[in-house]
Amino acid sequence: GGIFAINIAAYAVMSNHYHLVLHVDKPRADNWTDNEICHRWGTLYRGPALLQRYLADETLTGSEQQDLQRLIPIWRNRLCSLSRFMACLNYVIALQANKEDGCTGRFWEGRFKSQALKDETALLACMVYVDLNPVRAGIAQHLETSDFTSIQDRIKHARKKAPKEQHKPRLMPFGEVEKQKCHYAAIPFRYRDYLQLVDWYSRANHPGKLGKVSEKQVPLLNQLGLNAWQWVLLSKEIEKEASTMLHGLKKLEVLERRAEKRKVIAA
Repeated sequence: GGIFAINIAAYAVMSNHYHLVLHVDKPRADNWTDNEICHRWGTLYRGPALLQRYLADETLTGSEQQDLQRLIPIWRNRLCSLSRFMACLNYVIALQANKEDGCTGRFWEGRFKSQALKDETALLACMVYVDLNPVRAGIAQHLETSDFTSIQDRIKHARKKAPKEQHKPRLMPFGEVEKQKCHYAAIPFRYRDYLQLVDWYSRANHPGKLGKVSEKQVPLLNQLGLNAWQWVLLSKEIEKEASTMLHGLKKLEVLERRAEKRKVIAA
């Protein structure tokens, strides 16, 4: 998301697919100057001749300036477009993969699938789902060895003891950076609490794992007003490929009603 106003909250790259949790940061795109928009768009595409002349600091005619002012709002919207971001990302991946395989032709099976996350519960559940992909698939045993995931990336970054000076974050930062007056949008949780939740759920899914963590050691569940049973119920639903979760708490209400009905029928 360096060029786009798209923040990456979580990712996991698997052998034949990848998962992303993204945040469309439209306020950031709205704050970019016209000059920033032109340079960002020019980095992605060659664009019309007048854009090339503008980027080369050539003097534009009056009509060219009017045309540029007409195009800038279009480019601004496209720089915070999820579809445009995914198209550019998949294009680069396809080019690199075909080059490595020495072949040409269509690389992706079809268009990407997406679902909107309408509340903090939905965001958190999907982030954990993505970060635990390799662990659930049996590819990795621990978060630290879970290659090509945002959770491994965050753990490594935290251990490097980064300098206090603020730099543009590689991944969407967690809420504690707001206290440091960070100018980037932040995930509304503390990193430490998120790490504890991911670690707890990875162990909860594997009863045989050593050092099983107690539910009481997971502050984020209390923060969201959820118990372990509710969290597992919601997480299992997300793992179903056909599920569409827009609002985490509302989805949980539906799942709980279904579970109660099953209990009644079983009784």
